[in-house]
Amino acid sequence: MPLTVSQMMEAANAAVERIDTNTAKDLIGQGALLLDVRDAVELQQSGRAQGAYHIPRGMLEFRADDALQSHDPELRKDRAIVLYCAAGGRAALAGKLLKDMGYENVYNVGGLVDWVNGGGEVS
Repeated sequence: MPLTVSQMMEAANAAVERIDTNTAKDLIGQGALLLDVRDAVELQQSGRAQGAYHIPRGMLEFRADDALQSHDPELRKDRAIVLYCAAGGRAALAGKLLKDMGYENVYNVGGLVDWVNGGGEVS
C-alpha cells in the first residue's frame, strides 16, 4: 500500500529523536557530524550552521552507503550525526533513511532557524 507524505513524516519523526541546539552542540563537541541536507541554492541564500558539512538530501543514500564508490568518509556508522534542513522535515526523512541504512546515532535539530534561535551560529 502506498504511503502518504504525512505517514512518512510520522514514521520519520517517531524514528529520529528531535533535539535542541544545545544538545546538538554537546554532541558535536563529542565528535558528531553536523549535517546540512538542504539544496546548494539554499546554502548560498542563507548560509549554513557554523561547522556544518553539506550533503544534499537527494544524494544522501549514495554518500551513506560504504559499499559504493560515491561513499563519503565523513559518514560513519560509529559517529553520531545531527541533521538539519530548512524546517526539519527533510532532516527527519534523512534521519530515518540513515537509520534504515544502519546508522544508529542520528538526531534531528530541525531547521536552520531552530539552530539560530537556539543560539547556533551561521557562516
